[in-house]
Amino acid sequence: VQLVQSGGGSVQPGGSLRLSCVASGFAFSTYDMIWVRQVPGMVFEWVSRISTDGSSTVYNDPVKGRFTCSRDNAKNTVYLQMNSLATEDTAVYYCATPRSRYINGSPMRTIQALGVTWDIWGQGTQVTVSS
Repeated sequence: VQLVQSGGGSVQPGGSLRLSCVASGFAFSTYDMIWVRQVPGMVFEWVSRISTDGSSTVYNDPVKGRFTCSRDNAKNTVYLQMNSLATEDTAVYYCATPRSRYINGSPMRTIQALGVTWDIWGQGTQVTVSS
Protein backbone atom coordinates (compact mmCIF):
# COMPACT_ATOMS: atom_id res chain seq x y z
CA VAL A 1 0.00 0.00 0.00
CA GLN A 2 1.22 3.46 -0.87
CA LEU A 3 -0.33 6.85 -0.29
CA VAL A 4 1.81 9.65 -1.68
CA GLN A 5 0.81 13.12 -0.56
CA SER A 6 1.99 16.25 -2.37
CA GLY A 7 1.09 19.86 -2.99
CA GLY A 8 2.06 21.38 0.32
CA GLY A 9 4.13 24.50 0.66
CA SER A 10 4.41 27.92 2.26
CA VAL A 11 1.72 30.50 1.67
CA GLN A 12 0.55 33.75 3.19
CA PRO A 13 -2.72 33.98 5.11
CA GLY A 14 -5.60 34.08 2.69
CA GLY A 15 -3.77 31.98 0.14
CA SER A 16 -4.68 28.65 -1.41
CA LEU A 17 -3.12 25.26 -1.92
CA ARG A 18 -4.30 22.04 -3.51
CA LEU A 19 -3.10 18.82 -1.96
CA SER A 20 -3.06 15.48 -3.78
CA CYS A 21 -2.89 11.95 -2.48
CA VAL A 22 -2.12 9.21 -5.00
CA ALA A 23 -3.00 5.72 -3.84
CA SER A 24 -1.79 2.32 -4.95
CA GLY A 25 -1.83 -1.25 -3.72
CA PHE A 26 -5.50 -1.54 -2.83
CA ALA A 27 -8.95 -1.10 -4.36
CA PHE A 28 -9.04 2.67 -3.97
CA SER A 29 -12.48 3.24 -5.44
CA THR A 30 -14.15 0.97 -2.90
CA TYR A 31 -13.05 2.90 0.18
CA ASP A 32 -13.96 6.17 1.80
CA MET A 33 -10.87 8.28 2.34
CA ILE A 34 -9.99 10.88 4.92
CA TRP A 35 -7.62 13.81 5.21
CA VAL A 36 -6.09 14.45 8.61
CA ARG A 37 -3.48 16.90 9.85
CA GLN A 38 -1.00 17.12 12.67
CA VAL A 39 0.85 20.00 14.23
CA PRO A 40 4.16 18.69 15.64
CA GLY A 41 3.68 17.54 19.20
CA MET A 42 -0.09 17.71 18.91
CA VAL A 43 -2.77 15.11 18.27
CA PHE A 44 -4.04 14.31 14.81
CA GLU A 45 -7.11 16.25 13.71
CA TRP A 46 -9.44 14.97 11.05
CA VAL A 47 -10.08 17.45 8.26
CA SER A 48 -12.40 15.89 5.71
CA ARG A 49 -13.90 12.56 4.77
CA ILE A 50 -15.08 11.60 1.30
CA SER A 51 -17.28 8.72 0.19
CA THR A 52 -16.25 6.10 -2.34
CA ASP A 53 -17.75 7.89 -5.32
CA GLY A 54 -17.10 11.39 -4.04
CA SER A 55 -20.77 12.25 -3.76
CA SER A 56 -20.63 12.78 -0.01
CA THR A 57 -18.14 14.81 1.98
CA VAL A 58 -17.95 15.93 5.58
CA TYR A 59 -15.70 18.57 7.04
CA ASN A 60 -14.47 19.36 10.49
CA ASP A 61 -15.74 22.70 11.76
CA PRO A 62 -12.40 24.59 11.55
CA VAL A 63 -12.23 24.07 7.77
CA LYS A 64 -15.89 24.20 6.75
CA GLY A 65 -16.52 26.60 3.93
CA ARG A 66 -12.81 26.91 3.13
CA PHE A 67 -11.66 23.41 2.17
CA THR A 68 -13.08 21.12 -0.50
CA CYS A 69 -12.32 17.43 -0.77
CA SER A 70 -12.73 15.56 -4.05
CA ARG A 71 -11.50 12.41 -5.69
CA ASP A 72 -10.79 10.95 -9.12
CA ASN A 73 -11.12 7.19 -8.97
CA ALA A 74 -9.74 6.81 -12.49
CA LYS A 75 -6.50 8.32 -11.20
CA ASN A 76 -6.61 6.73 -7.74
CA THR A 77 -6.27 10.22 -6.33
CA VAL A 78 -7.97 12.23 -3.60
CA TYR A 79 -7.59 16.00 -3.43
CA LEU A 80 -7.93 18.70 -0.83
CA GLN A 81 -8.47 22.22 -2.13
CA MET A 82 -7.64 24.66 0.64
CA ASN A 83 -8.72 28.28 0.31
CA SER A 84 -8.58 31.23 2.70
CA LEU A 85 -5.74 29.59 4.56
CA ALA A 86 -5.01 30.79 8.08
CA THR A 87 -1.98 30.41 10.33
CA GLU A 88 -3.83 27.78 12.36
CA ASP A 89 -3.96 25.57 9.25
CA THR A 90 -0.20 25.07 9.49
CA ALA A 91 0.38 21.34 9.88
CA VAL A 92 1.48 18.18 8.12
CA TYR A 93 -1.41 16.85 6.09
CA TYR A 94 -2.01 13.16 5.48
CA CYS A 95 -4.55 11.06 3.69
CA ALA A 96 -5.59 7.78 5.22
CA THR A 97 -7.54 4.62 4.54
CA PRO A 98 -10.09 2.96 6.79
CA ARG A 99 -8.78 -0.11 8.57
CA SER A 100 -9.56 -3.13 6.41
CA ARG A 101 -8.37 -6.72 6.29
CA TYR A 102 -8.12 -6.26 2.53
CA ILE A 103 -5.57 -3.45 2.85
CA ASN A 104 -2.34 -5.13 3.83
CA GLY A 105 0.85 -3.69 5.18
CA SER A 106 2.26 -1.75 8.12
CA PRO A 107 0.75 1.70 8.44
CA MET A 108 2.86 4.52 9.79
CA ARG A 109 0.18 5.57 12.25
CA THR A 110 -3.34 4.60 13.22
CA ILE A 111 -5.91 7.10 14.40
CA GLN A 112 -9.56 7.18 15.40
CA ALA A 113 -11.92 9.64 13.77
CA LEU A 114 -15.65 9.73 13.07
CA GLY A 115 -16.06 6.37 14.78
CA VAL A 116 -13.64 4.65 12.40
CA THR A 117 -10.06 3.41 12.66
CA TRP A 118 -7.91 4.96 9.93
CA ASP A 119 -4.45 3.96 8.79
CA ILE A 120 -1.89 6.55 7.69
CA TRP A 121 0.60 5.21 5.17
CA GLY A 122 2.54 8.14 3.77
CA GLN A 123 4.88 10.84 5.03
CA GLY A 124 2.41 13.63 4.58
CA THR A 125 2.90 17.04 3.05
CA GLN A 126 3.80 20.14 5.03
CA VAL A 127 1.56 23.18 4.82
CA THR A 128 2.90 26.39 6.35
CA VAL A 129 0.79 29.53 6.52
CA SER A 130 2.60 32.62 7.68
CA SER A 131 3.05 36.26 6.81
